[in-house]
Amino acid sequence: MSFAIWLTGIPGSGKTTIAMRLREMLSDMRISARILELDEIRKFLTPHPTYSEEEREIVYAALAYMAKLLVECGQPVIIDATANRRRFRERARSLIKRFAEVHVKCSLSTAMNREKVRKTGHSPAGIYRKALKEHATVPGVNVPYEEPLHPEVVVDTEKMSAEECARRIADFVKEHLL
Repeated sequence: MSFAIWLTGIPGSGKTTIAMRLREMLSDMRISARILELDEIRKFLTPHPTYSEEEREIVYAALAYMAKLLVECGQPVIIDATANRRRFRERARSLIKRFAEVHVKCSLSTAMNREKVRKTGHSPAGIYRKALKEHATVPGVNVPYEEPLHPEVVVDTEKMSAEECARRIADFVKEHLL
């Protein structure tokens, strides 16, 4: 059976690291999951992003629809995306029958410190430095980040390692999504 797991949290909370480790754990369980990393996908959808509310509506709707199509084809999906508004994640929940939301928690100060030293992959560099500029739209700083009200799993990356976080999510998958 296929499913989608949405990892949500502020930028720098640890979503990507956990997503990669979770994929490895699922692979060990003979589940081949695909990670949909919004920062990578955004480069195709909006090569010159503005991060406006309207653009976010479109990008997150497209992401939810991509996940839905993959799940319908039997492909388990891990969604790695902040999705600062609950409605973005709820759209995915309404589209995907077997869906779980994971809140990747940490304080803003911890996320800011991590972002200063992380290697730039698909995510834009200097997110929190840019938050100081006029008209910036960084979730949790200049625009709201709406925490999940009832996530299926909560992991705190200030208290747990990425390995422990991924293990908790993998255990949830075994117990509730397979």
